Amino acid sequence: MNDRPQSRPGRRGRPGYDLESVLRVAVKLFNERGYDGTSMEDLARKLGITKSAIYHHVPSKDELLRLAVNRALDGLFELAAKLETVEGRAVDRLEFLVRGSVAVLVDRLPFVTLLLRVRGNTKVERAALARRREFDRIVADLVAEAEKEGDIRPDVDPAVTARLVFGMVNSLIEWYRPGRGDTDLADAVAKIAFDGIRVHDHGR
Repeated sequence: MNDRPQSRPGRRGRPGYDLESVLRVAVKLFNERGYDGTSMEDLARKLGITKSAIYHHVPSKDELLRLAVNRALDGLFELAAKLETVEGRAVDRLEFLVRGSVAVLVDRLPFVTLLLRVRGNTKVERAALARRREFDRIVADLVAEAEKEGDIRPDVDPAVTARLVFGMVNSLIEWYRPGRGDTDLADAVAKIAFDGIRVHDHGR
């Protein structure tokens, strides 16, 4: 499902503000103030347009939230849909998913940040959490399969391993900022997740 917003033909707010622009400003405010702490009046003031101009594009604040969290979730599920094309063992598919999730986070950082702050207070948030749990199950199933194939240590519950690995991925929202010249984040996360941080070639 592609939930990327499309403005209705011929219906724009003030020139320069289409639905995509409104959505991006809304997400920025939601992340700064919290969803509950942001009103449509706040958004209108930030955009410099009237609330009625916003309603040309979207019927409610809830719809803005739905579009925003689905932008993040759709990226993850588009990635998961490609798993069957990945050759190799389960651990290879798991690494593909981890690397790809980092790429989604970097590409859609404000949207992923908002998704990870959702707590289930509204119908839209509860639907987003349900989709997140579905993605988590895909990850946990891959971990379990990789354990059975002998590629991942079997003494940790697969669901715990999945949460720990993706907890590391999700922590990027707290400190990653685009344009700071970071090394390849996906490569770094994959190395730590799959190889660990200990050097193993000292003859021990």
